[in-house]
Amino acid sequence: MSSTSKSFKRDPKLLSRMYLTMIMLGVLYAVFTLFLLRLGIPITFVGIIVGAMAIFQYYMSDKLVLKSSGAKEVSEKQEPKLHEIIKTLADRYNMPMPKVAVIDSAVPNAFATGRNPDNALVAVTTGIQKRLSTRELSAVIGHELAHVANRDIRVLAMGNFFVMLTSFLMTMFFWNMLFGGMGRRREGGGVMMIAYLVTMVVYFVGQMLVLSLTRYREYGADHTGSEISGDPGALADALGKISGTIAQIPDQDLRKMQTANAFLIISASLKNSGSANLFSTHPPVEERIKKLRELEHRMKYGAR
Repeated sequence: MSSTSKSFKRDPKLLSRMYLTMIMLGVLYAVFTLFLLRLGIPITFVGIIVGAMAIFQYYMSDKLVLKSSGAKEVSEKQEPKLHEIIKTLADRYNMPMPKVAVIDSAVPNAFATGRNPDNALVAVTTGIQKRLSTRELSAVIGHELAHVANRDIRVLAMGNFFVMLTSFLMTMFFWNMLFGGMGRRREGGGVMMIAYLVTMVVYFVGQMLVLSLTRYREYGADHTGSEISGDPGALADALGKISGTIAQIPDQDLRKMQTANAFLIISASLKNSGSANLFSTHPPVEERIKKLRELEHRMKYGAR
């Protein structure tokens, strides 16, 4: 039976930005679809194929991420402390107890998967368990549970559908131009060229919007997670420790975690991403810490 999560405050400014980005994404692809239909492109057929791929990814993404990251599910007997932390936080949010997994990696990181609270799993690395205090680890897990509570997997699935659609179309148009007779039928080749160029532009703009959405969801999980744990300062401390440690981790170890990059609390490619980056899945760590310190002050002194 599905459980109803307790309601926690969410940042209204952040929510409005997320909704605006989602509306822009919807408008972009609605106009794009009408454009393709005017050109006579069989968009319905393509949409069915990509939709099937997106549904498969939505329901299988957790299993794929666990396999690619090497996460192993652990029992309460194997990891009593970790289970206790997760159970305490899940109870605060009236969530069912998620499955728990550990990744044998020196990279200090964590992630959560699950399309809803009834199908959730929280995974942490051995590296983050060694480097963070219990208080900091609790704050990190609060952040991860917030992703599940906020249904962020749905946000990723929606964004990935649009990206997959334009990527599929670009490939289709490219091979059609290459082998479909640009030399045979000039007019048909011209239509394919126009469709290909427009699809490239839509793919780029759509990708930027989706990445903006993934960065907003990290801010949202920071905020909601801090409400769950009641300790935004601990999450700020944890983010500072993790980012400082990642800079010292060998590249080969980081690469092993990059398959789960969109799910991680901090990007595993942090060393190469610098600060603000339009192509990053995560917002700058410094900005996240700043917002958490402001939230800590508001929660402590009741400032509005």
